This record gives sequence, C-alpha cells and structure tokens, in this order.
Amino acid sequence: MQPRVPVGNYVIMIENSQRPKWYRPRSYLWPGVLAFIIVVPLLLVLFGTWDWFIPFVDARASAAIGRQVGMQHLHARLGRITTITAEGVHIANPTGFSSPEASDTTNFAQAAQLVVQVDVWRYLKGGGLFLPEIAIHRPVIAAIGTADGATNYLLSLAAPSGETGGADNTASTPHIERLVITDGTARIRIAKMRADVDATIATQELDGTPKIVVTAKGRYAGQPVDAHFVGDGLLSLELVDRPYEVDTRLQNGATKLHLWGTVQQPLEIRGADLKLDLVGTDMAALYPVTGIPIPQTPSYHVTGHLDYADGRIRFRDFVGDVGNSDLEGTIAVDPRGQRPDIVAMLHSRTVDLADLGGFLGSTPGRTTTRDATPEQREQVAKAEANPRLIPNMTISMPKIQSANIHLTYEGAKIEGHNVPVNSLSAKLDIVDGRIMLHPVSFRLGTGDVAVNATMTPRDARMFRTEADVAFRQLDVSRLLASTGLVKGAGTLGGKAHLDTVGNSLASMLDNGDGTLAVGISGGNISALAVDLSGFEFGAALLSALGLPDRADLQCFIGDLGLQRGTLRIQTFLLDTSEGIVNAAGTINLTDETLALQVKTDAKHFKIGSLPAPIDIGGTLKKPTIKPEVAALGLRAGVAVGLGVIAPPLALLPTIQFGVGEHNECAKHFNPVADNGTGNHPVQ
Repeated sequence: MQPRVPVGNYVIMIENSQRPKWYRPRSYLWPGVLAFIIVVPLLLVLFGTWDWFIPFVDARASAAIGRQVGMQHLHARLGRITTITAEGVHIANPTGFSSPEASDTTNFAQAAQLVVQVDVWRYLKGGGLFLPEIAIHRPVIAAIGTADGATNYLLSLAAPSGETGGADNTASTPHIERLVITDGTARIRIAKMRADVDATIATQELDGTPKIVVTAKGRYAGQPVDAHFVGDGLLSLELVDRPYEVDTRLQNGATKLHLWGTVQQPLEIRGADLKLDLVGTDMAALYPVTGIPIPQTPSYHVTGHLDYADGRIRFRDFVGDVGNSDLEGTIAVDPRGQRPDIVAMLHSRTVDLADLGGFLGSTPGRTTTRDATPEQREQVAKAEANPRLIPNMTISMPKIQSANIHLTYEGAKIEGHNVPVNSLSAKLDIVDGRIMLHPVSFRLGTGDVAVNATMTPRDARMFRTEADVAFRQLDVSRLLASTGLVKGAGTLGGKAHLDTVGNSLASMLDNGDGTLAVGISGGNISALAVDLSGFEFGAALLSALGLPDRADLQCFIGDLGLQRGTLRIQTFLLDTSEGIVNAAGTINLTDETLALQVKTDAKHFKIGSLPAPIDIGGTLKKPTIKPEVAALGLRAGVAVGLGVIAPPLALLPTIQFGVGEHNECAKHFNPVADNGTGNHPVQ
C-alpha cells in the first residue's frame, strides 16, 4: 500500500520516488475545521474576534455540500480539546427550489446552536479527526419533495478535483464519541410518497445510557404512520469500531415493522446485523416501504435477519406464514443501479393455491384463511359471488418497471379443497419491465404442466405477451382423485400457445390469438364431466348426452383456436364405451358466454335414445343446458346437428407428446372397419 501522510486538510500520497500527488478527501458537514484549528490562533491575535472567521467557514461548508450554509456567531475555547460553538446555523434550500410547504422558510435545516469538540492533539499526532462530542440545540429540519420530483433534502457532497478513487480516507473520517440533540423537530412533506410526517428528536438517558430517540407521527403512502426509533448516543469510542445499536418500531396502516440490532460505522453504514419482524394484512402494502413490487397477498407474519454488506441489503433466513401457506427464504437487494436489483430465493413446505391468487390478478385467500381480516373475507366472498371467472386486475406498469427482480420459488406440497397439484416451482425474471416466466411448473402425479411466457412492455400501459403451455403425461385419476368418482386410469397431454396484448389476464385473453390441443386416453367420463362442470351440471350433462352414470373413457381429443377473444372448437371427440360425443361452437372470453352444441352417437342401440343435439349456454361460471333435460326424453324425432368428423392428422404429434405413442386415440386418426371389439371407428 502506498504511504499517506495527513497534512491539514490534505493528504500526501508518496509513489516510489515520483513527485507527490496532492488530493483532497471527501468533505463532511464540518468542512474547514482542520484549517480553522491550525490558523485560528494566529488570526485571532490579529483580528480579536471569532466572528471574523464566519465568511471563511461558511464558504468552505457551502462549497462542500453545494448549498448555502451560514451562521450568526462563532465562538471557540482553545485547548487540547478545543470547543467550537456556532450560533444561528442554517443550511438553505437549493437555489430556485419552490414549494407551498417551503413558503414559510428558506432553509432545509437550522439550529439555534451547534457545539463541536475537537481533540486537536490527537489530530496533530496523526490519530485522525476525533470529536469527543457534537451537541445540537433546537435543530429544525424541513424535508420537502414536490409532485414534480424536486427535493430540498438531497445534498450534493462535492468530490474535489484530483481525488483518487482508490484513496484511503480513513485517516480523515471523523470519529464521534457522543451526539447530543436537544429539542429537535423535523417536518417531512414528500408529495410523491404521500408523506406528511412530524417528528421530534432528542437525546435521552435510558437505563443510564444516552440514546437518540426519534418519535414520528403522520401519514405515509396515504396511510397513518407511527414510528419510534432508539439509537446509541455513543457513535464511536476512541478509534475502535463499535457497533451502533438501534431499535425501531413502525406501523404504517396495517403494516407493523420491528427492526433491532447493530450497525457498523453508522455515518457510512459499513455493515449491519439486524433482526426484522414484519406483520401485515397484505404484502402489496410493503411497496412504499421497501420499493419491491409484490402482488396482493393474504395476511402474513415473517421474521428473519437483515444485514448489509458489499452494498447489498439482505433479508435472509426468514420464516413465516402467508395466509394458509408457510414461507421461508432470502431476499437480497442491490440499490446502487438505475433500478434496484432484487434476487429472491423462496420456498414453502405447504402451499394453499388460493394464497397465490394475487399473482394471477384475482383476490387471494379464502373466507376461511388464517388471520384474514373482516375486510379480506368480504373481498373473497365478493369475488366468489362475481359472475365473471377470469381475473381482470391490471398489472401496474410503474411498479413493474421500478425494480429488476430475479425470483425462484419452490412449493413442496400443495393443499386445498379439490386440488390435484402435488407441487409447483417457478422461475421469474423482470428486467427493465420485461417479465419472463421460464418456467412456472405444476407437478401432477407423474406428469406436469409447464408455462413459459414473455411479457414485453408495448407502451406505458400494455404488455405484448407470448406464452406456451405444455401438458405432459398427466394422470387423469390423480386429477379427479378428490371427487371419489374415478374409475380406471387415463393420461392427459397437449399444448397451448397464446399471442396477445393486454395488462390483465382478462384483457390478454380478450385480445389474444392462439391454439389449444389436448388429449386423454383411458379413464372414466362421469368423473371428468362432474369434476370440470360441477356436480349438478355434470350429472345433467351426462343425462342429456344419453350416457350412463359411469362410462369408460377410451379417448378424448380437443382442438380449439383462439381469435381476438373468441375460443372456437375445431375438433372435439369424446370416445366412451357407450358412445362417441362431438361438439362445436364458441366460448366468448370477453363476456365469458358459452355457445356450444353437443351430440352423442350411441354405440349400442337403445329404445328412446336416438341421438339429438343439445345446446350449452350460460357463462363459464354458470353454464346451462338447453333444451331442458326433461324435454330430451322425447328422442323420437330426426336427429339434427353434428356429424362425427375425424380429427386432422396434424393433431397426432400433439396427442402423442402428451400421452405417448401407444394410446386409444391413435385409431381415430386412421379409420378402419370395426375390429370386433365393439369400439367403432370414426365415420
């Protein structure tokens, strides 16, 4: 390391035998103190009053922070410990700063008196700048931010020309032993944060130890805020690093925060070892506090360690609950870029899928969710009563673009009413507002559903989205296990593609174009219909189709096309032991209405069971059958409607992808005569 020799307010760097390089270290709020201490005895003899030196000190301080600094009177008591007293000190607002809140003052900060003790002898011996005590009497701070983003509280600390970036400024870093504040107040008015807070600041004796105590009340992010901070009055002792103890409690609306522990070198925040406890009704409400955009969640309580190192803040090894689900992991935030960079690695041992509803734009949780507030239960009940099924909550573009996020999530076990999913995993990246899912995967028995999607901002409101979904080797009996009506085993597979523009799931489906092709081989048709459509509707549909309560499912093939929000059936073939069912029609995803026609061609002739088409109408949430089931008993008329059409060969690779090459559906792509098994081929 190159040797450095402190001289006054400068430092000499000696590089081998070359000429010394002079540079000035970074300035602090007490600039000029060193030069003041050295030359002041001589000047005092010449001028006889300390006020003569005010212009010199004011100029140095103003240049250091890029803001006008002034004082009314200056006094000093010389000695080994020199005491400097400034009266009527003020730091002005930036030049040209204007705000209604600032109309009653031109100052950002002011104090009736500032007293600084300086250990001159230690400094002259090369021990650095040691300040045994700084005492501030009646400080007043007015921190103001306007709606257009202008602020008066961001100081521009000057970096003097010629400063070497890699220089070690430790020798010039002031070490403060005690900080004493008397009758301090702060007024915080920041329009963009919707902050209107008043605070008191003072040094108090607590358990025989001086502590800095700050109490704040008001509103933040449009919610009531109440905060209480306690910190050490001793900032450092001799020149030995001493952890600075803090204890903060804050309530902002329904969010409660408790932060306690130690900070290394608090003036520069060289490190931190803190414990953080968070309780609230919705993690989305943490955005104004943390800057992390989180979708709406049920009530939560998490506790973990908060530390700071290498410029990164980490909330690590936290554990807790979100609704009926547990949550643990680590979140690291690097705030140094244009956008904060957030890396989150999360894990849940048990997950209730309803708790993740906010990630799809729906209301999360259930009416029975643990610790849910009456308002949340009411919101869930209202969502359940909503006639619409597809979530239409919009994605906030400003929030998405406020941070770069890299998330991995593992849910080991999925629980919930009639939920067939075993586990889920997700990998998500948000970079410059572009969202990438690669993939989100749900495990169902021996198969899975994998979603890969890219959402690119198209303008200030909309995303251009491309998504692909793969259904692979899904066990139908696992899907329907919760119904208790499963007979035999089936395998489901297929693919889907979506290309769309929108800012919610509803608008994306409304504007989207895409395809969906799925197939099932083997299983039980009654279980399928009842599970997908609700028991009453499913039973009525089976009756209307002329199928018994249970019929073996030999093959199902569905091919649907999406165009501008209209999902049209291109191929629908359901081959059972009792008949072949075909369907046609559309599903309007804009208003969620159904316009479908279904017909069954029986394999075994039954009196009174001539094929007749039925209409399925209503909505996705409440489908209806027309004509009424009772009227369908009159089946003597001539059957009109659908014919049985062979599916296109283009579907075969998709079906084989999902269920394997050897399956009952394959024969429908190669019609032949009845092979004697009783399973008639498609005509």
